[in-house]
Amino acid sequence: MGRHITYLLNPIAGTHGLRSLQPLIDKLTRDRGIDFNIRSTEPQGRYTELESEIIAGNVTDVVVAGGDGTISAVTSALRHTGVRFGIIPRGSGNGLAYAAGIPRDPVMALDIIFSGKSAAVDGFMINNRFSCMLSGIGFDARVAHAFAREQKRGLLTYAKVSARNFFSAEPYPFTITGASGSIHTDAFFISLANANQFGNQFTIAPKARLNDGLIDVVVVQRMNKLQLLIAVLHQLRYGDIREDIFRKKSILYFQAEELVIENPSKAPLHIDGDPAGTSERFDIHVVREAFRLLQP
Repeated sequence: MGRHITYLLNPIAGTHGLRSLQPLIDKLTRDRGIDFNIRSTEPQGRYTELESEIIAGNVTDVVVAGGDGTISAVTSALRHTGVRFGIIPRGSGNGLAYAAGIPRDPVMALDIIFSGKSAAVDGFMINNRFSCMLSGIGFDARVAHAFAREQKRGLLTYAKVSARNFFSAEPYPFTITGASGSIHTDAFFISLANANQFGNQFTIAPKARLNDGLIDVVVVQRMNKLQLLIAVLHQLRYGDIREDIFRKKSILYFQAEELVIENPSKAPLHIDGDPAGTSERFDIHVVREAFRLLQP
């Protein structure tokens, strides 16, 4: 059976319109002689009709032109079907695409899709909600909630929202329990990563791999605001943790297959960059080989 690609285009992703992307997809896919159709993404993540088509054998690949939040919603809804997923990066961060080596240029991204090479990618569950790349509790989730309310998208808007929220940020109390025991801490945020990317080529978890069976946990604990700014910017820019800060235990970094985070003050949550409802307790575990991703 030949390939049939369904392209899902998110009309509000990132800062780039779809006016030129759709005809490009149409031309290049036709040139390859591959059957395809193009749809818009579903804001509520309801892909029942597409799921039926995949199960019937009429769709072999689902390609998302969007950002991490859209990719997360699509893979969560359809990963059990066994279809392969592709990415044309169009989001504000594109963390999963960059972690997998998928370039932002749509022609180059389509070449990877047309090659048909795929590999299994892990994910993880947070209270029965699926995350394909990076989720967080605390300050970065507060920024994600504020960013979602903005009319404009893109890195500049994200930076402005982050700066606006930085000066009023306060740490939240957490209890983190894993295989080696529990720790009680006040932290500005906790990042849970399956990929090393925070987005926009910034590294948050340098040891993270897409298919290593582990969640990378980064806990940025209470510190003064200047130290916090230096620590986070250093890690994002250089992909490692400043040793002087690490020795003071201001940033904890470890890997786990599963963990529990108690969140008594109900710090906000984001899942793959999109705002999500929070909880006083998060049960988190890895999903091995959650879906297959078209990649170099």
